[in-house]
Amino acid sequence: MRDVILLQDLAVVMIVSGLVTIFFHRFRLPVVLGYILAGFIIGPHTPPYPLIRDEASIETLAQLGVIFLMFALGLDFSLRKLKEVGYAALIAALLEILVMVWLGYEVGRLFGWGKMDSLFLGAILSISSTTIILKALEEFGKTKEKFAEMIFGILIVEDILAIMIIALLSTIAMTGSLQISEVFLTAGRLGIFLVVALVLGLLAVPRLLRYVARYKSNEMLLVTVLGLCFGFSLLAAKFGYSIALGAFMIGAIIAEAREIGKIEHLVAPVRDMFSAVFFVAIGMQINPALLMQYTTPILIITLVVVIGKVVTCTVGTLIAGHDLRTSLRVGMGLAQIGEFSFIIASLGISLNVTSRFLYPIAVTVSAATTFLTPFLIRSADGLVGWFDRAAPRTLVASLNVYTNWIKRLGTTGRESQAKRLARRLSWQIALQMALITAAFLVAAYLAKRIEAGWLPEWIGGPKALVWLVTLLVTLIPLLATFRKLQSLGLLLAEISVRRSTAGVRAPAIRTVIANTIMITGTIILALWVLLISVTFLPPWPVLFISLILIAAIAGSLWRVLIRLHDRAQIALEEVWLPTASPPSGGFPLPLLANLKEVELDTLSIYDRSSATGKLISELRLRTRTGASIIVIERNGDRIINPDPSEELRAGDKLLLLGDHHQLSAARTILADEKAAS
Repeated sequence: MRDVILLQDLAVVMIVSGLVTIFFHRFRLPVVLGYILAGFIIGPHTPPYPLIRDEASIETLAQLGVIFLMFALGLDFSLRKLKEVGYAALIAALLEILVMVWLGYEVGRLFGWGKMDSLFLGAILSISSTTIILKALEEFGKTKEKFAEMIFGILIVEDILAIMIIALLSTIAMTGSLQISEVFLTAGRLGIFLVVALVLGLLAVPRLLRYVARYKSNEMLLVTVLGLCFGFSLLAAKFGYSIALGAFMIGAIIAEAREIGKIEHLVAPVRDMFSAVFFVAIGMQINPALLMQYTTPILIITLVVVIGKVVTCTVGTLIAGHDLRTSLRVGMGLAQIGEFSFIIASLGISLNVTSRFLYPIAVTVSAATTFLTPFLIRSADGLVGWFDRAAPRTLVASLNVYTNWIKRLGTTGRESQAKRLARRLSWQIALQMALITAAFLVAAYLAKRIEAGWLPEWIGGPKALVWLVTLLVTLIPLLATFRKLQSLGLLLAEISVRRSTAGVRAPAIRTVIANTIMITGTIILALWVLLISVTFLPPWPVLFISLILIAAIAGSLWRVLIRLHDRAQIALEEVWLPTASPPSGGFPLPLLANLKEVELDTLSIYDRSSATGKLISELRLRTRTGASIIVIERNGDRIINPDPSEELRAGDKLLLLGDHHQLSAARTILADEKAAS
């Protein structure tokens, strides 16, 4: 009987939604509003009687709608675009969100609402609707214009910050308060989770999808993608985050796969069905009597959204250096709230920390601002023209001077090559540290749940074994961090000490600086590992013996571990830049043609190396691999940009410059051992 009731409810939802959306398509109105109206029609608050008999089942299906909606947003999200939009979108999005959260909170308190209701209202008003804006811009044919690119950039940053807001709101709801230390702790945990999920996901998921796509079975590819979607959503829930975060993250990871076009085509029907159920479920929550009671707050909040977002986005875009015309069009295009707002409102209800009236108010404000969006975008040019005519000439001239100054600042403030490489190395070290931290945090979680007794306590019990295994697992990122510290030390030493000022003492000073950076960084790394694993460290004698064992393993497998790390980096790069593949017959492109791919690495020449005793010109390293030897460290001295006639000797330490592929090929040539005599 329950199955029949569910089938009946689904039939009602789909039939009414279909009829309403036909009307909305006919008059070119947003389909999302059609779904909400359909939910209002069939909801329990609409006379003469409710058409839905089992609301709980519809709510369960609506949760699937949340997963698919966030998954679809993730598929539209591009990690490459995030890098391209730069600081301009970040400034505008941060200003908009901070001001709107504050405005929403103050408006809520003005109405006499509680602190949690006011805080959630501010969060609801802070995020614009990606779906509605994209559809509106497509209808007007403005997706390729300059202001549209800025809007897309702000939406990308908003999506990331919305995930952070959801995590913080969950923490506030559970603890009742949020201190600065908790903000940083929550942000740190979320950051580690995102970094590890992205790195591991980008290494594994695109390869898996590429393998599945080889069978040319749409069914197999769809089932695999849905399995990843639900599995990652469950993983996020197990770590204490929302299923929305998991769905969004796996969507963003899959978006980097080469099969993304096909995947979007296959997922679209499933997404549309469950997203429709989600928005219908939202409409079912609307109580006309409640809306009549809160008519004044709805009107005021709608005005706050429109005016607040237009002003904050316009000012933020202006501050970032865009002209007034572009800034106003950006502000007019972002003046609404949408799907993230519904999810935040649902979060408040599910956590039982917000009043029931907040959800329908959010839905109504979203509907009102969505109706206004096409008119605001269409009238943006007219508003710009009016402002140009009515604004004081001095104000317009001052804004133009500021815009030109920001543009000149961006072109003249270019970083030097060495500073860019140093920043790249620093980011790589931070990434390795995040991976190491995540591994030990997971190990600490597991160590608490392992029953003692099957290993003697004098060696630390099972927890000591967990610690040793974790250290072995993280050996590759630990060694990678050590090598990056070496390279960073050498690079910073070269940047900071010039022979023109230090004279003959320059090599010695550089050696001191490089070694100091390497040793200090290594000590900090070791202390950090001990700190995050303090709850399951073995006793000190066992710890000392374990470290000796690990050092012996690292020394014997040094080249193997380096090779594995290089392969992982290359695989990650292939996913990140799928169209960039190294030439098969050498490296004819200039080494610095694409500077963002360039990095530094160190390599030592041993007695049995095939390069020992050979001239640099004889190795033809640059011709064969594209990598260059830029520094030779020999007996405490450094040879900068060595001459091709320089002979390589046993004990030399080389500083190589190139990308992942080039450095890997160069290490193969330089580290090959001579055949045993």
